[in-house]
Order: sequence, then structure tokens, then C-alpha cells
Amino acid sequence: MQGPSQLEATFALHLRCALLPEPVRELRFDPSRRWRFDFAWPDHRLAVEVEGGTWCGGRHTRAAGFEADCEKYNAATLQGWRVLRVTGPMVRDGRALRLVEGALQRRA
Repeated sequence: MQGPSQLEATFALHLRCALLPEPVRELRFDPSRRWRFDFAWPDHRLAVEVEGGTWCGGRHTRAAGFEADCEKYNAATLQGWRVLRVTGPMVRDGRALRLVEGALQRRA
């Protein structure tokens, strides 16, 4: 497993600065698969996936990676998870943080 990306580190800092509940990092949500969420709040059944490389042909935008992501996110949805997918620009300009704030408030 790779360490956290710079985008994930930035997002984690944003979450801490906003005083939001601490997420579980790299939560394995499906015991039969090796799938993990980048950030998860299990009590809220909320997960965030930081999608890097969206503007440079990264793994998430190539056919095989996109297909695998669809399988993962659909399985998570069927298990009752809400999965927010965010990009680098969304992390950097605060939109990702606002999405999480809104999602956590709706379930509070």
C-alpha cells in the first residue's frame, strides 16, 4: 500500500483546521476485497476518495482504473456508504471540505 498523497495530506490538514471529527484513514470497508477508502467516518457511513491525476491521465481516468473505481464505489453504495469523490482543485480551493461539512451536518 502506498503512503498518503500530498493531496490527501492537504485534505487531512483542512479537516483538522475545520475541527471536524477525525476520519479513519485507509478504512477497509469490504472484508472480501482489498478496497479502502482514503477517508471515512464509519458512524456516518460517509467516505471521501481523493482522485488524483484527473488532469494528467492518472489511474482514475484511464479505462481500467475507471472501471475498477466504478465497481468499488457501487459496492460501497450497496453497503450503505455515501462516497464523495473529490479532485485536487476541489481539495485546494476548499470545495472538498465544504462537501464533507455539509454531509456530516445532514447526518448529525
